[in-house]
Amino acid sequence: MRYIGAMKSFSRIFTEHPATVGETWGEHALSAWGFAWRLQVAALAALVHAVLPCLCVKTASSMITSLHSKMVTHRVRPGAAPARTA
Repeated sequence: MRYIGAMKSFSRIFTEHPATVGETWGEHALSAWGFAWRLQVAALAALVHAVLPCLCVKTASSMITSLHSKMVTHRVRPGAAPARTA
């Protein structure tokens, strides 16, 4: 029985948070990967702008604004389990 309880606890690590936004672990991983990729591109644009201020003037800030909007707007999806507070 301990094994089953341990497996349920372990499985919650991968399913509890994604469920709060109506996603499976895989869907959530892909979404997070997309955010990470876009953040890296925004960081690169900011580095380019630091060296050559005439380039990428609004690229990083507009990407961050877009990501923030997407994350806040889609934080809880229809059918998602309610978020649990600690």
